[in-house]
Amino acid sequence: MHKGKNWQIKLGIFLMIFSGVFFAATFIIPLFELPTKTKVIASTTSLVLMEIVFWSGGLLVGKELFTKYKKQLDPRNWFKKTESTIATKE
Repeated sequence: MHKGKNWQIKLGIFLMIFSGVFFAATFIIPLFELPTKTKVIASTTSLVLMEIVFWSGGLLVGKELFTKYKKQLDPRNWFKKTESTIATKE
């Protein structure tokens, strides 16, 4: 890897992980004692910011790394056995 691209990849990975903060905030905001209108606006804004930050990180890391990390961040893939794991158990 080029040293010039290294900071972009690190920043991209950080942004993709940091987007989880906005995702968590979406569920925490309704618990506050705020007017309903404010809760709706804040939750919606949090979801939009999550998407923007996540996809910005994806653009920085590039297509190959983005697809790799996107698969790892998908909860549906967390408990699936990979082919290499199955092959080593046999």
